[in-house]
Amino acid sequence: MFSAIVIDKTDGQYKASLQSLDESALPEGQVTVRIDYSTLNFKDGLAMTGKSPVVRQFPMVPGIDFAGTVTDSSDPNFKSGQKVVLNGWGLGEVHWGGLAQQARVKGDWLIPLPDAFSTQQAMMIGTAGYTAALCVRALQRQGVTPDKGPILVTGAAGGVGSVSVALLHALGYTVMASTGRPQEESYLKALGASEIVDRNTLSEPGKPLGKERWAGAIDSVGSHTLANVCAGTQYLGAVAACGLAQGMDFPASVAPFILRGVQLIGVDSVHCPKPERLAAWDLLAKHLSIEALERIGASTITLSQAIDQAGQLLEGKVRGRIVVDVNA
Repeated sequence: MFSAIVIDKTDGQYKASLQSLDESALPEGQVTVRIDYSTLNFKDGLAMTGKSPVVRQFPMVPGIDFAGTVTDSSDPNFKSGQKVVLNGWGLGEVHWGGLAQQARVKGDWLIPLPDAFSTQQAMMIGTAGYTAALCVRALQRQGVTPDKGPILVTGAAGGVGSVSVALLHALGYTVMASTGRPQEESYLKALGASEIVDRNTLSEPGKPLGKERWAGAIDSVGSHTLANVCAGTQYLGAVAACGLAQGMDFPASVAPFILRGVQLIGVDSVHCPKPERLAAWDLLAKHLSIEALERIGASTITLSQAIDQAGQLLEGKVRGRIVVDVNA
């Protein structure tokens, strides 16, 4: 038997509850993992509250990532006792996820845990940090180097934003951090931000083109914010877009793209190919210091607390990461 949060749907209503399940209930897969830690992400919050139709089948165990130890494997690439990490691949949507003490998944979804991190530290990074690394790599591929100018990070006090600021600073970039929480200025500057940008200057409808202020950007907000970010990007700059906290719409014009050659790059962390996943985790292992990770911090909660915390996460009351100790 093992504990798990389970989402059921009855008469159109979602209900998340902590349940005790038999191992025989686990879905099909080549590798069984004893989970040490998972996280609570925005998508998990949507799934558990039912505020968005994230879950595709029921019952569902939420949790889009986890880190733990292989206990059984028919995949030759993984063996019992090996530490692994998993991000995305439909966990918590179409396949049982990480907010449980056990998981059974396809071997192709797993990657070996980098030696630089413990399973707890890997989940302090979580899918948010892994996504941040994908965004940084996207900017690098477009030739946005530190000498080209500053990088803007929106939603900077959140999970993706915090790791983005720390990574970019470690790589030598000048970082502009956008947040709607002025009390986070000292926190963001400690991570490496040189300038704080008021979120309100980006979140309202703006001009098709604005002053060229940044060479690149990492945006986890979407909507008017993303439109204004693109409008303020320098000639031949690039914007990596990975989130929709403000909305899924994109009320922009083509002006930044055809008049300045700005590149808008969509970053998907869910179905990202394995080689890019490995490269992103390698970037984190090499450039995200434990000191920075500890500064970002993480609230550690139990499985039984995760359901209540999901609502607070959606209301924007959480800074940084929420790690779930599934065995506490």
